[in-house]
Amino acid sequence: MKPLILVTNDDGIYSKGLLSLYRAMNTIGQAVIVAPDREKSAVSHSLTLHRPLRTEKLAKNIYALNGTPTDCVTIAVSKVLKRKPDLVVSGINKGGNLGDDITYSGTVSAAIEGTILSIPSLAISMEGEKDYRFATAAGYAKKLAGIILREGLPGDTLLNINVPNSTPGKIKGVIFTRQGKRIYDNSIQDTFDPKGSKHYWIGGGVPLWKEGNDTDFYAVKKGYVSITPIHLDLTNYGALDYLKSNWNNYIG
Repeated sequence: MKPLILVTNDDGIYSKGLLSLYRAMNTIGQAVIVAPDREKSAVSHSLTLHRPLRTEKLAKNIYALNGTPTDCVTIAVSKVLKRKPDLVVSGINKGGNLGDDITYSGTVSAAIEGTILSIPSLAISMEGEKDYRFATAAGYAKKLAGIILREGLPGDTLLNINVPNSTPGKIKGVIFTRQGKRIYDNSIQDTFDPKGSKHYWIGGGVPLWKEGNDTDFYAVKKGYVSITPIHLDLTNYGALDYLKSNWNNYIG
């Protein structure tokens, strides 16, 4: 039996990156798309709780859902697919998901939901702003998906993959990385409506990075594919030990 691979994203059902990923996954298994019916970038791990959701079958094995990427994974696994998928693959995102961006990313959150449901999962993104070479990222997604299907992943762990926007021949290699730290300078813009009332627009700004040659950002900047293992357990165990040792006297 062919592996069943759920493909989703946050850029929406009509994204070229999604289609490229779907085609790549179909070469190693039976791929099924369940993706948002419109762009849902930066929705993080949100679930839709206060209105009903519906799916629309657009073609064989291709479904659009009027919800978030997390909704797509949940509904696909529970209602659309005939059996539990062997893999969840989310992307190919237009633009990188590096450093702190993963906390906002719908692309990464779809893979998080898959991991919560005990399904090996990966998220893949392509750095850049336009003229994306999705075939490059799709090739790496295919290779890594094949490895995961054979070898599995550590418990409660997903892979966050970022690919430079280059042709395959210009990619220098693959580096296993840690999550970097990105800060946006002047990311909140003041705007005014025709009556002169002030509003605020979130987005833009200049990204500033903390240095670190083992980070996802550094790897992509230098022309390498970055693979970062993301763990669901957010506990800071060093801080936990510190609090136990130093705060108990204050708390009682």
